[in-house]
Amino acid sequence: MYPEDLRYSKEHEWVRQEGNRVRVGITYYAQHELGDVVFVDLPQEGSIFQAGEAFAVVESVKAVSDIYAPVSGRVVEVNRELADRPELINQDPYGAGWIAVLEMENPAELEDLLDAEAYRALVEG
Repeated sequence: MYPEDLRYSKEHEWVRQEGNRVRVGITYYAQHELGDVVFVDLPQEGSIFQAGEAFAVVESVKAVSDIYAPVSGRVVEVNRELADRPELINQDPYGAGWIAVLEMENPAELEDLLDAEAYRALVEG
């Protein structure tokens, strides 16, 4: 449910490091709590965000939730498929349901994120 190769934020985003870039999405826990996702407001490619800053919005049948940048960086790619298929976040949160790729400003910020064990303790605690 929480892949070991990812890092996690306390705000329920996941990060997969790909060199100096990170692929970002929301966790299984987050999508489960939100319910059926019906719309995703993606960030603009080229936009720059600081860690902890809202960079996307996910709307579900239950709520509208900000998605926060887990690390500082520039958006280099967004998952355009979510415009037509927002339910991918529910169906495959760690795969096809990714939200954006950021080019990191400061890779050391990854150390501030949780590993799978710590994230599991956070949500199951």
